Amino acid sequence: MSFYENTLKNMNKSAKLMNLDQETLDTLSHPQKTLMVNLPVRMDDGRMEYFEAYRVQHSELRGPFKGGVRYFPQVDLDEVKALATEMTFKCAVVGIPYGGGKGGVCCNTKEMSEGELERLTRKYVQAIYQVIGPEHDIPAPDMYTTPQMMAWFMDEYSRLVSQYRPGVVTGKPIEVGGSLGRGTATAQGGAYVLEEYMKNNNMDASTTKVVIQGFGNAGKYAAEILHSMSYIITGISDSKGGLYSEGGLDPQCIDKAKQEKGTVQACNLGTPITNEELLEKSCDVLVLAAMENQVTEENMKNIKAKIILELANGPTTAEADEYLTKNGTVVIPDILANAGGVTVSYFEWLQNHLMYYWPLEEVQTKLKRVMIESLNRILGFQQKYNSTMRMAAYVSAFDRLDKAKKLRGSGAHLRCKVYNK
Repeated sequence: MSFYENTLKNMNKSAKLMNLDQETLDTLSHPQKTLMVNLPVRMDDGRMEYFEAYRVQHSELRGPFKGGVRYFPQVDLDEVKALATEMTFKCAVVGIPYGGGKGGVCCNTKEMSEGELERLTRKYVQAIYQVIGPEHDIPAPDMYTTPQMMAWFMDEYSRLVSQYRPGVVTGKPIEVGGSLGRGTATAQGGAYVLEEYMKNNNMDASTTKVVIQGFGNAGKYAAEILHSMSYIITGISDSKGGLYSEGGLDPQCIDKAKQEKGTVQACNLGTPITNEELLEKSCDVLVLAAMENQVTEENMKNIKAKIILELANGPTTAEADEYLTKNGTVVIPDILANAGGVTVSYFEWLQNHLMYYWPLEEVQTKLKRVMIESLNRILGFQQKYNSTMRMAAYVSAFDRLDKAKKLRGSGAHLRCKVYNK
């Protein structure tokens, strides 16, 4: 099952659970607008290379489209549609006034120079700038895109519209309108949710063993934050493999090795293992911070974690989620667990509009409140419908989206129909 099919399956199951209005489900089952473009980029050696790129705008029922841009060799339209759809639900889960969007460029950043990446980013902005903007569609960084790329993005857009518009994109460096706390926000938001869940269930961080799959932005910061909160990090991996130690690992040592030699296994701590072995290690918390479809029907019976925290998008299939929950594993779903990133992106966007910037303590205080309130709202729906936490999260989002659609009236429905032509 594809990522997009899995997303639609989750939507349909939760809609049936809450007896959602069919028109609302139909409206949200299709993106409002899909843009596919080809980007010609002059490479350093003088040749012209062409990159396929996308921007999907899923829903603006609750506000402007919002969602990251990923640069990845396997990016395709199906994946971008799924990610845009999930962004609509993610924003509704945490109650911020955005709808979902997502972008992607099919490229391999590891084989490109900084100059090539800048030219690619500016070409992408040139191709999509007429359908984005601070009040319409606000991109952000995602897989293999960086704050520097967001600075190029903002600069190119500002040049094209002849105005300084920092609010067109979030995840920027501090020096050009970024927000304190944005770089760590996805991991920090997940940590706040986990901390609150642990507190509600009388669990102690100092005796809790954590395995983390993925050592990109979310995984690296999750390791550092949870380690600082006294959790025992027993396993860490990246795309090339992982390390495991029953007594615990030092994330800073692993990060240094990763920076110097390109893989976590370059660190001389722990025992080298594969990603597949890492997922199946016994632990209290398994943090999924890599790619979609990591826990599936093929390996779900081998998962031994008591809690799964989804910092990646779509890492657990619907079938695996249902099986694990029935067998006692708590799955904290992506549309809650990793929503810290878009929440602090919203804070950055607000600060750009105000031209007034908050201290880190204020950003984190506001983020913690949003994440805890969202978790407790979901737990309420979970109890009401006797469902998995994922289904309760979708119900929580649908509840807000359905109300917005009905309050806006028939125009919201007609707008979606026009975009789908």
